[in-house]
Amino acid sequence: MLKLANFKYYAELIRLNRPIGIYLLLWPTLWGLWFAAQGIPDFKILIIFVLGVVLMRSAGCAINDYADRDIDLLVARTKDRPLTSGKISAKEALAVFAVLSLIAFFLVLQLNRNTILLSVVAVILAASYPFMKRYHYFPQVHLGAAFAWAIPMAYTAMNKEPPPLDAWLLFFAALLWTTAYDTQYGMVDIEDDLKIGVKSTAIFFGKNDTFIIGILHLLTLMIITIVGIMNDRGSIFYISILIASGFAIYQQFLTQNKEPQKCLQAFLNNNWLGMIIFIGIAMDYFVQ
Repeated sequence: MLKLANFKYYAELIRLNRPIGIYLLLWPTLWGLWFAAQGIPDFKILIIFVLGVVLMRSAGCAINDYADRDIDLLVARTKDRPLTSGKISAKEALAVFAVLSLIAFFLVLQLNRNTILLSVVAVILAASYPFMKRYHYFPQVHLGAAFAWAIPMAYTAMNKEPPPLDAWLLFFAALLWTTAYDTQYGMVDIEDDLKIGVKSTAIFFGKNDTFIIGILHLLTLMIITIVGIMNDRGSIFYISILIASGFAIYQQFLTQNKEPQKCLQAFLNNNWLGMIIFIGIAMDYFVQ
């Protein structure tokens, strides 16, 4: 079903040329691994999770384009995607999703039973997310749960026990953060989405979108700070939270006039927000 001649289109399908989604999934995964390990995690587990991030984000792109193959035709930004433009078939997109998911599942099989069970939920969340925009206004929250699910998996992989309270707090923080930046992303296509009739938090929040994004960022940083307090973190961690707050404020300035290009820039800026938090966590554990 997969064709060697089409591999360059498969690479486009899974956005290897646009790795921002990999980064945005990677940072909360690393937050969880470092907190769960109380420092540098087991190297094998670290590699499995990093590879899992790449595979599952890529699989998510494939199933997303399959789900949106008709909608993408009506959006200027997405009409030239490989599936929508006819360069590959719908069956090929499904096959790419299946192959990547199976490889990711094989990696998870190297971990303990509880983590394997949690991985089933991860696949369900990733596969169902693209269809949610047809049914409710909160597909971004669904994506948040999918992206944040790596955190309880990280705790279970490291400690072989059900995730503790701080794991679920960190999960909730990552969910809120994803909702915030994916709302910014939704603001880029809001005019097309309104015409098509699909739903998003950008549409639901309406004129209050930037204010609510600010609240979501504030809650995200507050909860991560609480997790830091619960884990006796030091000054480097709290400095990173302050710097991350600066990025969140900068994004407010970018989106205040709701210009699509500026909203996209704000969305992309979240890579730096997530990365600085991880650097703060990792450095704080390293020096203590």
